[in-house]
Amino acid sequence: MQSIKLGTLDIIPVLEHTNLLAQPVATALLALAGTDAVGVATIDAALSDTAAFCEHYQVEMAQAANCVVLEAKRDGTSSFAACVVLGSTRADVNGLARRTLDARKVSFAPMETAVSQTGMEYGAITPVGLPHEWRILIDRAVADAPLVIIGSGVRSSKLVVPGSFLASLPSVQVLDGLGQLKPAPATAG
Repeated sequence: MQSIKLGTLDIIPVLEHTNLLAQPVATALLALAGTDAVGVATIDAALSDTAAFCEHYQVEMAQAANCVVLEAKRDGTSSFAACVVLGSTRADVNGLARRTLDARKVSFAPMETAVSQTGMEYGAITPVGLPHEWRILIDRAVADAPLVIIGSGVRSSKLVVPGSFLASLPSVQVLDGLGQLKPAPATAG
């Protein structure tokens, strides 16, 4: 990726700046094909959460992707998975994700568990560089996006990737309808 601008972000080629990433993310990117289309941007770590990030850096919520860590349980065993949806949607965790993972119960993994399992900072977890045994569920809208902004494993930067790059990661399953529109805020009447 050549240097570009998205919103007010200056995007630079990731392979020249792996020092801006969590170690598992940098290691994965160095081993994956297609990383020449991946960029990185430094940000204020205090603005890493999607809504604050989008507002400050003038990026549409539909251009940002969120990655959440799920813990799936069935018959006394637990497994972990990642769920990736656009920032303008919320993940259908108890419906489509639960059925796809063939779990009796699915919940968001506790913060300490997510951080220790991924080697990434909470609020910056990304599907790039996750443990090999994890399944990664990606909403079709993310996979079809020309470019999305997602965590880099650390709160002080973001990756900018084609959705097709995320869809090509190992253990990915692209699902229609994983991201559900967020309900409109209630108005006083």
